[in-house]
Amino acid sequence: MNLWFRLLWLILCTPFRPRLTLPHDVSRLHMRVMPNDLDTNLHMNNGRFFTIMDLGRMDLLFRGGATWRIIRGRHWAPIMGAATMRFRLALDFWQAFTLETRLLCWDEQWFYIEQRFVIASGPKKGAVAAIGLLRGGFYDGKNKRILPVAEMMDTLHLAIHSPPEPDYVTTWKQSEEALKGLTNNDRNF
Repeated sequence: MNLWFRLLWLILCTPFRPRLTLPHDVSRLHMRVMPNDLDTNLHMNNGRFFTIMDLGRMDLLFRGGATWRIIRGRHWAPIMGAATMRFRLALDFWQAFTLETRLLCWDEQWFYIEQRFVIASGPKKGAVAAIGLLRGGFYDGKNKRILPVAEMMDTLHLAIHSPPEPDYVTTWKQSEEALKGLTNNDRNF
C-alpha cells in the first residue's frame, strides 16, 4: 500500500460514511487520476489499478463491520491469494472515476471480490474502464495459518451465508488451480 494520503483520507472519512450490509452493498470510492498514478503513456499505470484496489477492499472491510483494532489485535493480516484484471479503457490524467468493490461470495478459506473502475464523467461516463477479480483472505500471524472464513465471521458477529458462486468465479478458480500447479514445480525457464 503506497497510497498514504488516499489511505489516510479513507480512514478519516470512514466513520462518517454509512455502514455496508454485506454481501449485498457495494463500496464506492470517488477518485481522480493523479500525476503519480501515470505511466509513460500519460494514463493510469496498470500496476496502479491493483494498488488502488487495496483502498476499495479496506473500505469494504471497515464499513462492513471490521475495525483495524480487531484485525491487528488478533494479528491478522489481509492477504491476496490471486488476482486478474481486464483492462478496457484508459484512465487519463485528472479523469474522475469510481472504484466499485463488491463481495461476490466465499468458501472455507477465501473471499472472492469484484472491483470495477467506472468512468465518472465525460462522453464515456458510466463505462467500465477496468474490472478485477480477486481471491483474498487473512493470515493469522499468531497461529501461523490462513484464517478460516467462518472464524472471521464469528469474530465479527456476522451471521451471513455466501451467495451462490457466479459461473465466472468457478471458471477462474479452475484456471487458478491449473496455474498453481505450475508454481509448485521446480521447473526453471
